[in-house]
Amino acid sequence: MDRKRVLVIEDDSAIRRGLADALRFAGYEVLEAATGTVGRAQAERGTFDLLLLDLILPGVSGFEILEAVRASRPTLPVIILTARGDEADRVKGLGLGADDYVVKPFSVRELLARVEAVLRRSPERPNRVECVSLPNGVVDLARREVRWKNGQRAELSEREVELLRYLAAHAGRAISRAEILLRVWRLDPKRLATRTIDMHVAHLREKLRDDPDHPRVLLTVRGKGYMVRKPED
Repeated sequence: MDRKRVLVIEDDSAIRRGLADALRFAGYEVLEAATGTVGRAQAERGTFDLLLLDLILPGVSGFEILEAVRASRPTLPVIILTARGDEADRVKGLGLGADDYVVKPFSVRELLARVEAVLRRSPERPNRVECVSLPNGVVDLARREVRWKNGQRAELSEREVELLRYLAAHAGRAISRAEILLRVWRLDPKRLATRTIDMHVAHLREKLRDDPDHPRVLLTVRGKGYMVRKPED
C-alpha cells in the first residue's frame, strides 16, 4: 500500500521537526516548508495527501496559502495549527475551508488521531486505481495495457496511464484542465496555455474505443473538464 504524504508548513524549526518526526514514525512521508513563500509553491505544485498548515508565517500567510489551495484543490485535507487562545484565527481558518485544527502545544497522539480522521473522511483520499472496466474489456494500469474480450490488446503510454489513473481515482467528479495540468503534468496552469490535455484525451479515447461523439467511459463535462464515469453509472 502507498504511504500517505503530508506537507508541513511551519516556521518554528523545533515544532516542524517534531511534527515531521512524529509523522514519519507513524508511517507517513513528509514534505517540509519553513516559510509561507516556499510553502505556497509546494502546496500548489507538490504531490501530497494532507496539509498541516501554520497560520502565522513569514512571507505569505497561512490564510493566503489556504485560499490558494482551496481554489486549486477544493477537496485536499487541510489541518491548521494555531496558538492556544487564537479563537478568531481558528474560526477564520475553518471558514476558509480547513478541515480541522490543532492547538499548540499539542500531543503527538492528538495530532496523529486528527490526521487519520481527516484522511479517512476526505474525498481526495482515493484508493490507487489499477484497473478500469470497459464495456468490452479492461484497462490494466499496472501493465499499461488495454485488454479486450476478443483477446486484442493496446499499449498505453506512461502519461496516458497517469492521466487515466487520476481521472479514475476521482470517478464521477469533473476534473478541470487546470487541475490535470497541476496534478498529473506537474505544471503551473496559470503560466501555460496548452491543448496537450485534449490531445491526450483524444488518444486515450481512441485506445479505449470510446466514441468521442458519445463517450461511455471518458466523458467531457462542458465548461468544467473531463470525468471518468462511475462504474455503477
